[in-house]
Amino acid sequence: MNLFDIKGKVALVTGSTHGLGMSMAHGLGLAGATIVVNGNSSQQKIDDAVAHYKEAGINAVGYKFDVSNEAAVETAIQQIEREVGPIDILINNAGIIKRVPLADMDVEEFKQVVNIDLVSPFIVSKHVVKGMMERKAGKIINICSMMSQLGRNTVGAYAAAKGGLVMLTKNMATEWAKHNIQVNGIGPGYFATTQTAPIRVDGHPFNDFIVNRTPAAKWGDPDDLAGAAIFLSSQASNFVNGHILYVDGGILATIGKPSNED
Repeated sequence: MNLFDIKGKVALVTGSTHGLGMSMAHGLGLAGATIVVNGNSSQQKIDDAVAHYKEAGINAVGYKFDVSNEAAVETAIQQIEREVGPIDILINNAGIIKRVPLADMDVEEFKQVVNIDLVSPFIVSKHVVKGMMERKAGKIINICSMMSQLGRNTVGAYAAAKGGLVMLTKNMATEWAKHNIQVNGIGPGYFATTQTAPIRVDGHPFNDFIVNRTPAAKWGDPDDLAGAAIFLSSQASNFVNGHILYVDGGILATIGKPSNED
């Protein structure tokens, strides 16, 4: 399936030391890409993640830098392209969420969420895309959210940032398509991760809500994101631009159903 061949490509995945970022990077790595692991919490966490990838037979290297610090990003991108090679694929996955009602949220907290979830993808893309423009090829994937489309209590800052990321994706595609660069987004639904494990038990109100609200009637498996990431990273998506691919088990397709309906 040459359309989906990404062997030998260099893929920078921000926030890829754990969670959904690691799942997408793992999928790209198994498909033959070299994974550039990024995180900012600790060098040990990056080293552990690199070891995890290598145990699966994936070629991976790690770089610790703050995606919200433009000077650090510029230096890191130059270092990566010098030491690993030109970045063919960028997945802007790093993000945070603060669950605070808007009326109670401190302005600085709101700004922090927007800075990490919206401004940082702009910063990293800005410095990666210059090399892509020179080479007339590149794939950029912004990790959006169902909250790009829907509201929910206590996640107003996150939803505002992710909604903005959808429009940033469309505008990046508008400006960079002429350079043979495709910029798209992935909008994950609710996935079974270590973070959601405490609420993914029968009888828990939120677990029951998600299972009932999702037409697939289950939480997503993180590995379900790999196919979307590979598609948007490969030549199979060469004429797909400015699109948000929601991987959500059908949640956004339906208004939902009463809890007592089969």
